[in-house]
Amino acid sequence: MARRKKLVKVVLGVLVGVLISQFSNREHTCSQSRPKAAAAAPPPARSDDNLVFVGVMTAAQYLDTRARAVYETWGRKLPGKVVFFSSEDSYSDQVPLVALPDVDDSYPPQKKSFMMLKYMYDHYIDRFEWFMRADDDVYVRTDRLEELLRSVDSRKPWFIGQTGRGTTEEFGTLSLDSDENFCMGGPGVIFSRETLKRMAPFVEECLSNLYTTHEDVELGRCVRRFAGISCTWSYEMQVILYHNQSGQAAFTGDLKQKEVHRAITLHPVKQPRHMYRLDKYVKALQVQSYQQEKIELHRDIAASMEELGFRIRNLQNASLVEGLPLFPESRGSEKYLGDTSLLGLPGRLTRQQPRNVDDVLDWELISKTLYSWRDLNPRRRIGSCLKEGLSDVVRDIMEVINSYSKQRGRVIDFKEILYGYWRLDPVHGVDLILDLLLVYRKYRGHKMTVQVRRHAYVQQTFTEISIREVKNYDFPYMSQRSSTTAAIPVHQKLVKHLVSTFEQIPPILHPSPPKKQEVINFVLPLSGRYKIFRRFLKMYEDVCLKRQEEAKLFVVLYQNDRSSDFLRSGALIEDVQRTYGSDAVVAIYTNETFSRARALERGLSLLSGDDLVLFMDVDMIFHPRSLQRVRQNTVKEKSVYFPIVYSLYNPRLLNRTYPDNYSFFTDDIVDEDSGFWRQFGFGIVSLYKSDYVGLGGLNLLISGWGFEDVTFYDNAIKSSLRIVRSVDPNLIHVYHSIECDINLDAAQKTMCLGTQANMLGSLKQLQKVYERYEEVVVS
Repeated sequence: MARRKKLVKVVLGVLVGVLISQFSNREHTCSQSRPKAAAAAPPPARSDDNLVFVGVMTAAQYLDTRARAVYETWGRKLPGKVVFFSSEDSYSDQVPLVALPDVDDSYPPQKKSFMMLKYMYDHYIDRFEWFMRADDDVYVRTDRLEELLRSVDSRKPWFIGQTGRGTTEEFGTLSLDSDENFCMGGPGVIFSRETLKRMAPFVEECLSNLYTTHEDVELGRCVRRFAGISCTWSYEMQVILYHNQSGQAAFTGDLKQKEVHRAITLHPVKQPRHMYRLDKYVKALQVQSYQQEKIELHRDIAASMEELGFRIRNLQNASLVEGLPLFPESRGSEKYLGDTSLLGLPGRLTRQQPRNVDDVLDWELISKTLYSWRDLNPRRRIGSCLKEGLSDVVRDIMEVINSYSKQRGRVIDFKEILYGYWRLDPVHGVDLILDLLLVYRKYRGHKMTVQVRRHAYVQQTFTEISIREVKNYDFPYMSQRSSTTAAIPVHQKLVKHLVSTFEQIPPILHPSPPKKQEVINFVLPLSGRYKIFRRFLKMYEDVCLKRQEEAKLFVVLYQNDRSSDFLRSGALIEDVQRTYGSDAVVAIYTNETFSRARALERGLSLLSGDDLVLFMDVDMIFHPRSLQRVRQNTVKEKSVYFPIVYSLYNPRLLNRTYPDNYSFFTDDIVDEDSGFWRQFGFGIVSLYKSDYVGLGGLNLLISGWGFEDVTFYDNAIKSSLRIVRSVDPNLIHVYHSIECDINLDAAQKTMCLGTQANMLGSLKQLQKVYERYEEVVVS
C-alpha cells in the first residue's frame, strides 16, 4: 500500500508538471504566433528549425499583400524556414525574399518553380530534411505538417502532394504515360532531401524539354525521370492537402467545415484578410485542444488524489507532502491552474445532483424539429445556435471514430442524426445523447458499404470564467485603425474617452436646441370597456400629456348596446380635452358594427402620409421607453416595427387580482409564471401612413375578433420593407377574458380559441391545477 501511494505521488507530480508545462506552452505559443503591424525580426531559433524549408512562389505585385500575410501568419510558426521567391527585379523589406536572376513574373511560372528548387538545393540541401514548394495563396497548418513529416523517413525518396492526372478535357494532352502522374501545385508539394538531391541538378535539362505549359505537370515529369518516383497515390492526400473548387470564394464563408478541420494545407486563399481570418480560426482550434488537454489532466489528478484518500472538493488545499501544495498558485494569480473540483469531474450524466424536483434538469428531444415543454408550442424549429453546436459535436465525434480508420482500411461517414436529447447544466456544461446514422465503408480486403447506427453520449464541459485584456493588433488590410494606443490599459482608455466626450459638450451658456422628437399618432379602437379605457387614459395622461411627449391619441369610439360605457368614455375624453386642449385626444364616433380593421382605417383618415402611426389596444400598458423604441425601429420606406408584447396570464389561476391602477404593472412583473411573450401577435404595430398605404392596408372585409393583423403581417413580409420584431418588456398586455363568437369564420374561430387557451396559464401552472382536480376527483 505504501509503494502504491508513493507511485501515485510520483504520477501526480508528473501530471502537475505537465499541466504547468502545458499552461506555459499555451501562453508561449499564442504570444509567438501573433501577427505584427509590420515585419519584425525573425522569431528566436528553435531546436527543430531544421525540419522543413518552404519556398513560396510569389510575384512583385503580391509581396506586400499575399506574401506578407503568409509570413505574418503560418510563416512565423514553421518548424524550419520560409523564403519567398519572385522575379529578379523584386524587392521587399516585409518578407525574406530571393529575387531569382533571369526570372520574370510571367505565367505559367515554370522557370520560377524550377529555379526555386535549384536554389534550395544549392544553399540548403544539407540543412533541412524536407523541402516544400508552395504558392502565396495557400495556408499551412504547421503543427500538422510537422506531425506528418516526422512520421515519414526523410532518407527515402518521397514526392508528396495531391495526385493529379489532368481534367477530362486534358486527357491525352499532358504527355503522361499510364503509370505517370503529378502533384498538383496549388495545395503544396513536399520533397524529401533524397528526392531533391536526385532531381535538382537536372532542372535546366527539364526546363529545356517542356511538353506542356503546366508547371506542376512538368515538375512531376522531371521528378519521375531523375528521381524515379511519382506523386503519392493516396486518397488521403485529397483531404489533408485540400484544394477548394470555389475559386475566389474559397474560405470566405463558414470555416466550421470538416475539410478545414482535417487539412494540413488549404488552397486557395486569395485575399490577405481571409488569410488572417483563417489563421485566427486555427488558433482558436488550438486553444480548444489545449483546454481539452487541461481538463483531461485535471481529471487524471482528481483520480490519482482519490487513491490517496482526498475528496475532489478539497483538492485546492491538498499537499503531496508537507510543505509541497498540490496547486502552488492561488485563484486569481497569473499561473493559477484551475479549479479541479469542477474541471476534474469525470464525464458522466450525474455530475449535477438535484436536491429537489425543481433542480432536476430537463431533457429536450431533438428530431427533425425540437420538442420542449418550455414553449407554448412544444414543437419548434431547431435554432441556429443549437444547429451549429450539433454540427460541431458531430464533427468531433467523427474525428474520434475515424482516428484509427486508416490503419484498418475503412472510413465511417456521418449521414444524419435520427434523434437525440440535450440539456444544459449551468455549472458543468452541455449533455447530449445522440442516435447517429453512419455509413461504414471498407476499402481494404473484402470491400463493403453498409449503414450502421451508433449511440453517442457526449459532454461539453465548461472551463472557468476568465477575463483577459486583448491587445488590438493592427492587421494589414483588415482595419485602418491605428494601433499606437492598443496597449493602453482599459481604465486609461476610459478616462481618455470621457475627457474627449466632455470636451465635445457645447458650453452651457450657448446650449444647442434639443432635437424635436417625431410625433407618434396612437390609433385606438374602442367598443365598451369603460373601466379599462379609464385606466388607459390615465396612463396616457401620465406618460404622454404630463411629460409633454410628442404624441396624439385618436380614439375610434363605437356606440353599442352598452350605451353607458359609450357615454362615460366620451365624458372622459372631454375632461382630458378641457385640461390639455382639443388636440390632446381626438374622438371619432361611429355607429357601425365593430371591426378593428375599419376602426384603424377611420383613424388613419385624419393623418397625412408622413405621419408616424402606432396601432394600439386598450388593454395595453406602455412606458416612455416603448415610445423610444417605436421611433428607433420605424423608418419611413425602410422598416415596420411589430413589437413582441408580454401578455399576462389569467389572474384567477395565479391567485392574484389586477387593480385598475396601471402603475401596478410598471414593476418587474415579467417572468415565466406571470405571462408569456406573444410571439404570434401582430396587432400592435408602428409604421408610416404612406407605408401602410403601400402595403395595401388592412383587410376591411374581416369583421369580429382577430385575423386582420395576421394578413397584414403577411403582406409586410412579402414587401421590400424590413420587418423589425423584438420583445419589449415595457409593453404589457393585461389579461381579459375572450369570448369566441360561434359565428366567426373557421380560421378566426381557431385562432380565437388558441389565444383563449394560451392566456390561461403556463404549462407548469396548468399541471398543478390538473393535479389538484385529480386529487379532488379521486378523493
